[in-house]
Amino acid sequence: MTGDTYQADAAIEDGEVDGKNVATGRPRTMTSTTEIDSTIIHPGSVRINVKGAFIVDTPEEPGTPAGASGPGGSSYHETKDIRLPNHTAVISHIAVDIGGSLAKLVYFSREAHSTEPGGRLNFQSFETDRIDDCIEFMRHLKDKQLALNGSRPGELCVMATGGGSYKYYDRIRQRLGVDVLREDEMECLIIGLDFFITEIPREVFTYSETDPMHFASPSIDIYPYMLVNIGSGVSMLRVSGPRTYERVGGTSLGGGTLWGILSLLTPAESFDDMLDMAAHGDNSKVDMLVGDIYGTDYGKIGLKSTTIASSFGKVFRMKREAENEAEDMGGLSNGDDQNRRQQQSQSSEQTTTTSSAAAAAATSEPTQQQRPTSSRASEYARSRFSSADISRSLLYAISNNIGQIAYLQSQVHGLSRIYFGGSFIRGHPQTMNTLGYAIKFWSKGQKQAYFLRHEGYLGAVGAFLKHQPRNWGRRGSFETGDGLEERLRVRSEEAIAGS
Repeated sequence: MTGDTYQADAAIEDGEVDGKNVATGRPRTMTSTTEIDSTIIHPGSVRINVKGAFIVDTPEEPGTPAGASGPGGSSYHETKDIRLPNHTAVISHIAVDIGGSLAKLVYFSREAHSTEPGGRLNFQSFETDRIDDCIEFMRHLKDKQLALNGSRPGELCVMATGGGSYKYYDRIRQRLGVDVLREDEMECLIIGLDFFITEIPREVFTYSETDPMHFASPSIDIYPYMLVNIGSGVSMLRVSGPRTYERVGGTSLGGGTLWGILSLLTPAESFDDMLDMAAHGDNSKVDMLVGDIYGTDYGKIGLKSTTIASSFGKVFRMKREAENEAEDMGGLSNGDDQNRRQQQSQSSEQTTTTSSAAAAAATSEPTQQQRPTSSRASEYARSRFSSADISRSLLYAISNNIGQIAYLQSQVHGLSRIYFGGSFIRGHPQTMNTLGYAIKFWSKGQKQAYFLRHEGYLGAVGAFLKHQPRNWGRRGSFETGDGLEERLRVRSEEAIAGS
């Protein structure tokens, strides 16, 4: 008997059919003992009832709980909520993954104004520099928890992971007055990814320019695989089974690098501003391409003329050319001549007893120091490079670097499936295309890059799933719940039987 049949039989015994009371026809508000037992998948964790789950692709519907914008407008609300039409159990916790750049929040809400049971997983992020806004939003969820998820005041707790779960632990506890349960960051990433791979339809996909979003279904055995989690920095994990993993590599050149450098070079005020500029930029105005060197493709080793030979490779040469043009157009006149006359006057006053030859030498020295670093020439040179072009060039540089390192690690460890997660990606086409192309190019098509529609929320969802309700362990259900491998095995047998 499958878990779904088991739940259906229990519902009929309780006087319910299709989630509704037989007598009244109203949506079910109570959770049966059988359903509680069947929602446990692993000791110390709670299973969300994902039967019929789907990603909400339409814009936010009226009545969806919790406003989209946080205090001060610093939050970013994902419109891709996950609808859970058959989950009726009360959920008394929220989860947050606090990284170096972003804090990612996941919470459950029942459908406001809906006559049907079920609810949603909601996703929201905040800049970590504004962590107080995130805490204030969690306080808002606490105040509204009865209306949002059915839990009573005092029952709410916070599941926290990431470095910020330690850094801001005391602040969250003091401001919210609730339990804060910290969970291991890497383990949460794996739990979250396994959940998305196996339980949420149309979540995992491959990307290319010719086929932008090709959805992938999980195989019978999803292990082993590699997770490349790109946040402020990059971690690469070899995953051989549920909660069985090893960090095999990484790089410090990640999302924080892009954000930091572009903050210095462009007027962008947020990571999304940088991605938007990169989408409109032309990296060929900044990067040195194979075609700039050879004048054509380098077909013998498989390089197209548009392949980047040197990131930012054109900058120095074009800067020199621009400075020379500025000088030819009088870049060292006007203000520079005035400065020279002032220096000559000051020098003559200070050296009245020196010879005219010595005075001339003294006045010529600052002119020679000043000439190569003319501010007018430098400004003219900088005007050659737009913020959009610089953004695209740096995005390509970092993405290519991550893609090649990921391929090399997958080669060393014999892994063909590579999943890319983390808030660096943000569904950005240029980023996904670069990462996917790097894996395909270096592996000669033997390895595949996979992406997720909720790529930045793996850790937060993993922490969410690790919550252990205090009153659910007394019936021995932790030992009887089936795990991820068992569910995949049952699905495989059902598929074979139905074919």
